[in-house]
Amino acid sequence: MDRSDLSALQTFVAIADRGSLRAAARHLGVNPPAVSHQLKSFEDRLGTPLFLRSTRSVTLTDAGRALYDSAHHLLGGLEAALDTARESAGTPVGRLRIALPYRAWQLILAPRLAAFQAAHPGLEIELIIEEGLTDIVARGFHAGIRLGDYLQDDMIAVRLSPAEEAAYVASPGYLAHYGRPERPEDLLEHVCIRHRQVSSGQISDWRFTGPEGERVVAVSGGLIVDDLRLAIEAARRGLGIGWSLKRGVAEEMERGTLVQVLAEMTPPRPGFFLYYPKSLNALGLLRKFIEHFRLGQGTQSCRSLDHAATQRGAYR
Repeated sequence: MDRSDLSALQTFVAIADRGSLRAAARHLGVNPPAVSHQLKSFEDRLGTPLFLRSTRSVTLTDAGRALYDSAHHLLGGLEAALDTARESAGTPVGRLRIALPYRAWQLILAPRLAAFQAAHPGLEIELIIEEGLTDIVARGFHAGIRLGDYLQDDMIAVRLSPAEEAAYVASPGYLAHYGRPERPEDLLEHVCIRHRQVSSGQISDWRFTGPEGERVVAVSGGLIVDDLRLAIEAARRGLGIGWSLKRGVAEEMERGTLVQVLAEMTPPRPGFFLYYPKSLNALGLLRKFIEHFRLGQGTQSCRSLDHAATQRGAYR
């Protein structure tokens, strides 16, 4: 592989990651015609198209998908090697790509990110909000952040938060009109805002605990969303009862725009973890991120975490 192929490979990955030649050009700091020319030359050398192009977007061909899946591993390894060399030279610079759901940004990163950036001005953090489960290796991420029962197997996990309280909430107006549920079974008479999981396509169970153990209530309602932020916005507007991590709706509860119901019977979630492949355990950028954001000192394999979450019967 000559130098032009390496540069073209980086351009190819940038196009695939950002969905258009123009967005890739902005990321790479070059003109869009240069990206187009380099891509066409690369495809000509390979003898196959890598993208299906339209006026609005580009889509990977089968050959492009196969190259993308492999190229991320190669480029990720090169970036890790360069970052290690820079760290050894005393110049910690580079970019860390992390996939995470919105609540992880709101509750874990946002309150402490300014301090991290001030301490490490040479480091770039690229955050991609992914509500579905993400194959971080295939997508070229260094790490991901998820609740403990949603981690990829065979990864290193670092705890970022303690167990997270959960909350079923509704607006005062909704409760004034429909009444307040006192038992989980009362929800069968209520309008419930349900959540369809992005990755599996399944509707999340509504789980509760009591003297007899855990139980699942098959709630119903006229609104299904694939983003829990929408569920809370709908609940705030009086459209039904929704679910959230309690810290994520704490301000609304303090203001009285949302009211928690069935608090004593709502089970907690296992907390947020950073997870990453074992091959990146020595990456200096990742170590600095972990040192700043971790909770406590322990790490654990995701396999054992997933088993523990299953034993608890976590909300899914």
